[in-house]
Amino acid sequence: MDKKEITIDIGGKTLKLETGELAPQATSSVLATLGETVVLVTVVEGGKTALDYFPLSVEYGERLYAGGKIKGSRWVKREGRPSDEAILSGRLIDRSIRPLFPKSFKNEVQVIITVLSVDGENEADIVALNGVSAALAISRIPWNGPIGAVRMGYVKDNGNSEILINPGGAELEFSELDLVVSQTKDKTVMIEAGASQISEDILVEAVEKAHKETQKILLGIEEFVKKAGQKKLEVTEDASLNEAIVLVNKNKKEVEALIESRVSKESGGTETEDLINKIYEEEKTAKPETELDKKIIATAIEYVMFKLIRAGVLESKKRVDGRKMDEIRKISTRVGVLPRTHGSAIFQRGITQALSIVTLGSPRMEQLIESAEGEETKRYIHHYSGLPYSFGQTGRVGTPSRREIGHGALAERALLAVIPKQDVFPYTIRVVSEVLSQNGSSSMASTTGSTLALMDAGVPITKPVAGISVGMMSDEKSYELLTDIIGLEDFSGDMDFKVAGTDTGITAIQLDVKIPGLTVEQIKKTLEQAKKARLEILEVIKKTIPQPRAEVSKFAPKITLVKVPVERIGEVIGPGGKVIKNIIATTGAMVDVEDDGSVSISGTDEESVKKAADWVKNLVREITVGEIFDGEVKRILPFGAFVEFLPGKEGMVHVSKMAAGFVKDPNDVVSIGQKVKVKVVEIDDQGRINLSMNMEDKGGESGGGRPPRREYSPRGGGRPFPPRREGGFSPRRPYESRGEAPTESSEHPLSRQFRREKLAVPGGFRKRRTY
Repeated sequence: MDKKEITIDIGGKTLKLETGELAPQATSSVLATLGETVVLVTVVEGGKTALDYFPLSVEYGERLYAGGKIKGSRWVKREGRPSDEAILSGRLIDRSIRPLFPKSFKNEVQVIITVLSVDGENEADIVALNGVSAALAISRIPWNGPIGAVRMGYVKDNGNSEILINPGGAELEFSELDLVVSQTKDKTVMIEAGASQISEDILVEAVEKAHKETQKILLGIEEFVKKAGQKKLEVTEDASLNEAIVLVNKNKKEVEALIESRVSKESGGTETEDLINKIYEEEKTAKPETELDKKIIATAIEYVMFKLIRAGVLESKKRVDGRKMDEIRKISTRVGVLPRTHGSAIFQRGITQALSIVTLGSPRMEQLIESAEGEETKRYIHHYSGLPYSFGQTGRVGTPSRREIGHGALAERALLAVIPKQDVFPYTIRVVSEVLSQNGSSSMASTTGSTLALMDAGVPITKPVAGISVGMMSDEKSYELLTDIIGLEDFSGDMDFKVAGTDTGITAIQLDVKIPGLTVEQIKKTLEQAKKARLEILEVIKKTIPQPRAEVSKFAPKITLVKVPVERIGEVIGPGGKVIKNIIATTGAMVDVEDDGSVSISGTDEESVKKAADWVKNLVREITVGEIFDGEVKRILPFGAFVEFLPGKEGMVHVSKMAAGFVKDPNDVVSIGQKVKVKVVEIDDQGRINLSMNMEDKGGESGGGRPPRREYSPRGGGRPFPPRREGGFSPRRPYESRGEAPTESSEHPLSRQFRREKLAVPGGFRKRRTY
């Protein structure tokens, strides 16, 4: 196959699409490049299946070599299961392309995206989305595309604002909006957004501006199809399904009863199976030779049931549970549910029920995320769990499903905008939403329940967040928007439009559709209806818990954040970590030091945290001459004593500064562990601190407490001492003032043997003792 390529302008950058060179055995393959970000997309059509659903799978694989990285694990260097970020990117693409496949197409289709190179400026997910659109468009697979996808940002500066198209990494840091939108020529198929409480008008404006940009992508892909497109497979309707639908329509009353039982959730769950068997047996009795399958009958029942539900909404303006179109189900809330957790709450809307639990930890508990673009940390983490019992079913229990990962990420994004900064609340925060019952929009229930749990935990969120899902039923003539859809309305409807936010604005959006997209007008009306419902739920939150608790739980760790100058971090850590290890061992608190000088101290005991924090502060505080401290004698030498006057800080008191009169031996005045009051009399040019026990002392003529310098050696001959070496003491031993040489014991602190054996350091160098 000959190599074909096109280039498309996206927001001033060039997107290049190539085919015909790589992965020649795939049904179609496209190499998509934007800047130096390169993505390979392969699409394979695997033939017809006997399944009653469309078997589409989208796999998104990010290789660490794309960013020149090797996996940080000590033992495993190969990439393992996809990261949460890769799974979310795969879901993003799946939700963009799935609505555009013909409903009767049941052939297996697998889309695999491999990120080959990243430049840190152009996001790979947007490159992949457009690459997948191009690959499907040129393949033989029937698909009502193409689509174009862009990322939109929004920045404000000095009163001015601007909507950005495909903002780079640096621009996204300042953006109040991260919006990914997939669009056809006239409709929007998928929306994924995180925002800092922006208004509905700004979001609609961003979607409209995106549409102008995606038109260029669509024109480029259409040109690409002319160059490299394959003949599409024919799609035929399933005759047996049409036959089964006719049979089911003869049992319309039973189908209506089935709808009622599913709404009430009070039945044993066998009604569907009973109706399938009834229709099958009747047909088998009338036509013994029939080959009608029970799976086809089940599909036909779903088709007829959903058609009745839609007709009730569009024609009779009646929802299956009797609510108005914009009515929310009954809401109940509780906080402080669990006695030993740091924060907990239950949020229930109808029979959708979420138990959210907050756990607070030290900054060292931050999640480390490893990707091709490098490493980053995350201090707010939200996990969602929805086990089979929440649907009233049995099923596999294991690692989180892609749906669970996606719902957790949506709730996390919704609350991220109100989480306090680390300097305000220096905790790592983990929220787990245990969804106990599911019947419509459990992700928005977990979002709202987590707001309650965070406030119960004493997390000072800036504003409470609530979420709601809006559905739609439509035909060629009209449409109806349904607030707070239940499961049946979700399955039978055209969309699930989730919107979360505060009373100020939107914090997160996720749109899934089952039709070829929404118009701008439909998006605008949905956002208005969602805002009305969101404000109602926020009022319920305020009645339950008006504001975050003033203090964190007594079971939560106590954390203090201390800021030290970057150039003095070494003083906190100490040589080989000696100082910081001593702080931890002495106080029992954990101490973590960051490169920017942030020191977090955490522990279960408030007193130990305070002690460690004071210790760190004192290590870097400026000591001034004349300050008086209560200290403790740590070491005694022939010429004085070392006193710890602040945690981790020592100074020397010379014998001449211990008392008003002459002191021969420091042991006559002080002892190890004795508490003494000392005054700072000198800080020399090397930062050494000299102290005095005489509170009237203003600094001595003898050098502020260092041993007095003798002009001549006490040994015979009156030979002078050799000159001092700059920066330290004379290599010869200083003697006591009365001229008596110390005993040459190997344990004497001034003996040559002691210095040779005890003070030796690896490599042959000796450690100089400084005071």
